[in-house]
Amino acid sequence: MRTGRLEAFSDGVLAILITIMVLELKVPHGADWEALHHLFPVLCAYVLSFVYIGIYWNNHHHMLHACDRVTGGILWANLHLLFWLSLVPVATDWMGEHHSQPLPSAVYGGILLAAGVAYVILQNAIIRSQGEQSRLRALLGRDLKGKLSPVLYLLGIAAAFAHTALSQGIYAIVAAMWLIPDRRIEGRLAEN
Repeated sequence: MRTGRLEAFSDGVLAILITIMVLELKVPHGADWEALHHLFPVLCAYVLSFVYIGIYWNNHHHMLHACDRVTGGILWANLHLLFWLSLVPVATDWMGEHHSQPLPSAVYGGILLAAGVAYVILQNAIIRSQGEQSRLRALLGRDLKGKLSPVLYLLGIAAAFAHTALSQGIYAIVAAMWLIPDRRIEGRLAEN
């Protein structure tokens, strides 16, 4: 099977997740700055999650362009990733509503960690199906960001129980690391 159908399905799921998140934003209960002040943590959680979904969408797109064919294992690994990403809207809403409570921030980080692990499983499924000489294996290189991210997620989860703002800041740092598309893949794909 070619990658187009998998990519279209994944794009649709990610678009729905963003729609669900924006529908959770509520209209302020007033027409003054104080009303907006109460929505600020919810809006910050939404922006962070929107960026994360965008990062996954962008990198998923580039990764699939390095893939020649889709196998059953790749389909299941992709569904595994989409499962964890489908929990992002719930965790976003919970963390936004209870931004100063440790458990919502820790659960949010746990979901980000699980999605990151699922992404690596998908990468490995693609490489396994196409062999160690696959284009994706060659493009990934040492993958320093991929190795640093889970460590930071675990640090953010632990930090949630000490200081939630620090925890959420760590999640924002990981997002900032990934905000720029992976140039290793993007640049080499452009050469082909």
